[in-house]
Amino acid sequence: MIASQTATFPQGAVAVLTIDNPPVNGIGSGVRVALGKALEEAIANPMIKGIVLTGSGSFFSCGADIREFNTPKSRQEPSLRAIIEQLENSPKPTVAAIHGAALGGGLELALGCHYRIAQAKSSFGLPEVKLGILPGAGGTQRLPRLIGIGPALEMVAGGDSIDASKAQSLGLIERLVQTDLVPQACELALEASIRTEGLPRLSRAPIGATADSKVFDEARKLAGRRYRGCIAPLECIACVEKTLTSDLDEGLAFERERFQFLVNGDQSKAQRHLFFAERAAMKPPKVEAKLTPIRKVGVVGAGTMGTGIAMSIANAGISVVMIERDQAGLDHGWEVIKGNYASSVSRGKLSDSDVKARLALISRSLDYAALADVDLVIEAAFEDMGVKKEIFSRLDAVCKPDTILASNTSRLDINDLAASTSRPSKVIGTHFFSPANVMRLLEVVQGTRTATDVIGSLFAFARKLGKIPVLVGVCDGFVGNRMVSPYTREAHFLLEEGATPEQVDSALRRFGMAMGPLQMGDMAGLDISWAARKRMAPTRPAHIRYSKVADTICELGRLGQKTGAGFYRYESGSRTPISDPAIDVLIAECAREAGVERREITDVEIIQRTMYALVNEGARILQEGIAQRASDIDVIYVAGYGFPAFRGGPMFYADTVGLPEVLATIERFHDRHGELWAPAPLLKELVENGRSFADL
Repeated sequence: MIASQTATFPQGAVAVLTIDNPPVNGIGSGVRVALGKALEEAIANPMIKGIVLTGSGSFFSCGADIREFNTPKSRQEPSLRAIIEQLENSPKPTVAAIHGAALGGGLELALGCHYRIAQAKSSFGLPEVKLGILPGAGGTQRLPRLIGIGPALEMVAGGDSIDASKAQSLGLIERLVQTDLVPQACELALEASIRTEGLPRLSRAPIGATADSKVFDEARKLAGRRYRGCIAPLECIACVEKTLTSDLDEGLAFERERFQFLVNGDQSKAQRHLFFAERAAMKPPKVEAKLTPIRKVGVVGAGTMGTGIAMSIANAGISVVMIERDQAGLDHGWEVIKGNYASSVSRGKLSDSDVKARLALISRSLDYAALADVDLVIEAAFEDMGVKKEIFSRLDAVCKPDTILASNTSRLDINDLAASTSRPSKVIGTHFFSPANVMRLLEVVQGTRTATDVIGSLFAFARKLGKIPVLVGVCDGFVGNRMVSPYTREAHFLLEEGATPEQVDSALRRFGMAMGPLQMGDMAGLDISWAARKRMAPTRPAHIRYSKVADTICELGRLGQKTGAGFYRYESGSRTPISDPAIDVLIAECAREAGVERREITDVEIIQRTMYALVNEGARILQEGIAQRASDIDVIYVAGYGFPAFRGGPMFYADTVGLPEVLATIERFHDRHGELWAPAPLLKELVENGRSFADL
């Protein structure tokens, strides 16, 4: 796992130690043992003048092996902290030769070296906060001593990486090179070996200046907005703040204590669960046939979804042609795209040249013939099966035989669409989430005749777009929107039974949701779910309880933010929900007509009824094979529906609560509220066998 070589120069010999643990050179227990031994040998060898540490393949090192957390391997000596002390206390110059990425423990290793040299395309980061932990091998203590409090706070508490140019400007690296990384690192080590001044050690480096408390206050406010409900960012900030009042040893002890607190907590376990869940979800099924390279894409529809999808494709450097039925619609879509890009420029996210290049990739047409040479078409028209079938029939006639035809539907039957074409094996669902150019989730909907190579091609395409593709099966609403239905159903019932919209939404925000279901409905447009309810009304059993609250609101023309009123009212140009007494009256009248006696509703009941409705429906989805894994459902809900990452997704949350407790509560609701709360057979089976969703 550690390749040790000696590079000989006229000035002397240098030990080159290479971390060789593909694919990302993780620093697991085996690497630590081998590296500790190699360092001892290099330091003891009188012929060696300096030591260069580098990585094999495409990376320096992407950090610790998080699979070892909370296992005996994590406690195996030497620890990463001990290795870093070896590097820092070496009497011979140590140089980190960085290429690709130095992340987490990999960057902490580099901070232990006396010098750092990097290739121009390298990146540097401490992303541990995104796993619900903090850098536990000195990163919170050494980085501020090297680059200062402000920049260190951004990296440690924010978790984002910086490029090599930024790293050099901050003083994180001494030299930036284009080629010959290791030879130049060896030269640096040899130069340092003959200097008379002592080797630079961050353990002895002062902070240099005090920091205003406002810096930390602002960091906490930013963390609260970005990592809603997560405690890890606050612990990261506290550790950086500790550098102002403690020497390195005291700071390291504090850092270690806070690391252990986090790594053993439910939040970190949940976020680590999501880390692996995303990677599992993004692996496509085994494909025998050759994948279709997607070099040019067509998007049918220049509305909200179509423009967002077109931007996502152009952002990935792929050519896209956008089709509309009339010039006014096409022009409006084009103005929306330009406006979105202009906003990115004003916020410093893109340069004018970036925007120019992306706009050049988007062409527009009213003629379907412009799609004759595309490799993939994504239909993003109105959610109406008749409209979509007509479009697919036209696409089938004009597109190449091997062109993939995809529908950006949120709940319609992909098999029905596929049957309207001569190529059902090439038809697939691509449920983007709004705004499509921002949201990372993509439900890839597999029809009964969709070919595996088509699925594989879509997964490869999604990764190019920076999306998280999750494979789902066909049913009304697929996974995400199917589960939203019982979730919002319970919110509507809770209104009838005595809660207010503000109480329901605020209870769920405190739970950690990005927004409550009623505010979310207003934002998305209440007419969307209303249309689905009307479509399903003929099949709804008369004896099943049904709330008319949302329907009544829609019948009044209150369709959410776009009409200035829904469950809440909105001032012109504002998205801030304002309580509306008229809605309270409407809800009370609906309750009276339904014969529901209103009562006091607790926040606990709100959480249980909405969350356990999600879990129960998720169990049914798993049993039906609509989702492959419980963890896929968690990814969908965290990435697409604002479920709090620190709770790991609805299925992981249920495991955390304990499935026996969840089932017992659902059975109580079943007794009280009827068959809508019938426990999913899979949930009962898991409890009877002492298993959890994680065991599936």
